Amino acid sequence: MFFYLSKILWFFAAPSNLMVVATGLALLALYFGFRRISRGLLWMVVIFAVFFGLGPGGQVLLSPLENRFPQLPADFPAPTGFIVLGGGVDEVVSTARGSAELSEAGTRMTASAALAYRYPNARIVFTGGSGRILGGDVSEAEVARRIYTSLGISPERMTFEEESRNTWENAVFTRDLIKPKPGEVWVLVTSAYHMPRSMGLFRKAGFPVVPAPVDYATRGTWYDFIRPSAETSLGLRRTDRAVREYIGLFAYYLSGKSEALFPGP
Repeated sequence: MFFYLSKILWFFAAPSNLMVVATGLALLALYFGFRRISRGLLWMVVIFAVFFGLGPGGQVLLSPLENRFPQLPADFPAPTGFIVLGGGVDEVVSTARGSAELSEAGTRMTASAALAYRYPNARIVFTGGSGRILGGDVSEAEVARRIYTSLGISPERMTFEEESRNTWENAVFTRDLIKPKPGEVWVLVTSAYHMPRSMGLFRKAGFPVVPAPVDYATRGTWYDFIRPSAETSLGLRRTDRAVREYIGLFAYYLSGKSEALFPGP
C-alpha cells in the first residue's frame, strides 16, 4: 500500500504536474466567471515556469542532494562487488522496440560498467524489477542483462534481483539474495541525487555499503544558484526529480524505513 500511495503522492507533487492542474483549474474558473481566481492560478503557473523551468529553481533543489555524498575515490581498494540500482533502463520502450534502451539515468549503467572494468574481480549485482504501476510486465533486470552483456561484462560476474519495485525492496531483496558476509565490501552505484535516500534505506536494512554516486545534473557550486536552465522542460524535469526525492526522504523516514531524515556520510 505504501508503494502505491507514494507513487500517487509523487505524481501530484511534481511541479510540472501541478502546473497542468493549475492551468486546467484556471480555465475552469474563467468559464464559470471567477476571473480573479483564474488570474491568480495563471500567475502561479507563470512564476513556476520562469523560476523552475527557465531559472535556477531545479538546480537549487537538486544540488544539496547531489553534494551529500562524495564520489568514490580513484584509488579505492578493490571491493567485493558493486550493487547497481535500477532506474537506468527503460524496460517498456526496450520491450516495444526489441532493443535495450537507457533512460535519463542511464549513467548508472555506463558508470557501473566502467567500474567493472576497473575492478575485474568484483561482482556486479543489478537490482530492479518494475517500478511502474502499469506496464511492468518486463523487469529492468532483463534489459540490464542485455546491456551489460553487449558491453562485454562476463555473465559469470553478474547477479540480478528482479522482484523489487522501489528502493526499500532493492535494499532488502538484494541483502537477502547475496547474503553479505563480514569483511566484504559492497559499493552502491546510483544517481547522486538518489544516494541520500538509498543510503538511508540500505543502512536501515542492515546492509552496509559504500556510496559511489554517479549521474550528476548540477555543478555542485554556487553557480547552480544563479545559472539559468538551458530549456524549460529540462529545468522542470530537474525540479520534479528533486521534489520526488525530498518527498521520498520524508515518507521513508515517517514509515520507519530510514533512521535519518537526510542521511549523510
